[in-house]
Amino acid sequence: MFIQPWDAGLDEAEWQTWIAEGHDFGQLSVNGLPGHPPIVVPTHFSCDGRDLLVHLARPNPVWKAIEHDPNVVFTVIGDYAFIPGPWRAKAGTPPHEGVPTSYYAAVQFTCRADIVDDPEAKAELLRRQLAHFQPDGDHAAVAVDQPPYGRMLSGIRGLRLAVTEVRAKFKYDDHKPVEHRTAVADHLTARGQGLDVPTAHQQRRRLDRIGPWKP
Repeated sequence: MFIQPWDAGLDEAEWQTWIAEGHDFGQLSVNGLPGHPPIVVPTHFSCDGRDLLVHLARPNPVWKAIEHDPNVVFTVIGDYAFIPGPWRAKAGTPPHEGVPTSYYAAVQFTCRADIVDDPEAKAELLRRQLAHFQPDGDHAAVAVDQPPYGRMLSGIRGLRLAVTEVRAKFKYDDHKPVEHRTAVADHLTARGQGLDVPTAHQQRRRLDRIGPWKP
C-alpha cells in the first residue's frame, strides 16, 4: 500500500480508534501455494490485545496455503467515496479541469498466523469474538460439550494473527488548502450517498488535527 506523507496515520491511536469504532470486517490475504495465485478471504475479525482473531470453515482452501506460509496480511478498508473532478478543481480554473480521486481509510496488518484446532481453544476464541460482536450476551454458552456450538466446533478452524507491522492510510486530500478540504467535506455531506457522510467526518476530523499541511 503506497502512502504519501500527507496520507499517513498521525499516530498509533488514530488507527486504533478507527478500528474500535466498528471497522471489524476485512480481507485476509495469504500467499498461494507454488504455482497458484494468492488467496483472499473476506471475514469479520476481533482484536485480542495486539492479535487479531478469525475463524473460518474447515473446508476453506486457505488452510493449506497458511500451513505452507503463515505470513499473511489483513486489510481493513472503510469511509471511502469517489470525489468528482469538479470538486477538486483549483481556484480560478474551469471545474471540468479538476481531476477526480478516491478518498478512503485503510489499515493493513502484517501478521504471522497460528492455526487454532484444539476444541477448547476454538471455543475460547469464539467466546472472545462474541464478547465483541454480541456484548449483551444474548447467545448460548460456547462450550465443547453443549449445543449448539459444541457440535459445530469440528466444522471450523480458528486463526490467531500475531501482528508484526501496522500500516495506516487516511487519504483525504490533507495536502490541499483548508478551504478546499472544507468545501469537499460539505459536498460529500450534501450528496449523502453510500459512505459520503462518514467520509466527510474523517476529512473534517483530519482537518481539525492537521490544519494547513506542512511537509
